[in-house]
Amino acid sequence: MLELRPNCECCDRDLPPDSPDARMCTYECTWCVDCVETVLGGRCPNCGGELVRRPVRPAARLAADPPSTVRVLARGCG
Repeated sequence: MLELRPNCECCDRDLPPDSPDARMCTYECTWCVDCVETVLGGRCPNCGGELVRRPVRPAARLAADPPSTVRVLARGCG
């Protein structure tokens, strides 16, 4: 199950579980669409992997499987 991290690791923008603006790599590094397009060039700076749209967990499932509350920030983003 995905962690659904709560923020962009670059700019610290909030990314709620239903955000269509969240992007992630296969390691679940999480970024906002703006940073992906303007700073990161579509690649994860941590692993070099492709960044794709994060799936939205249905609201009815969030109580049983809540998103992460741990905020992660990348060093030297950009």
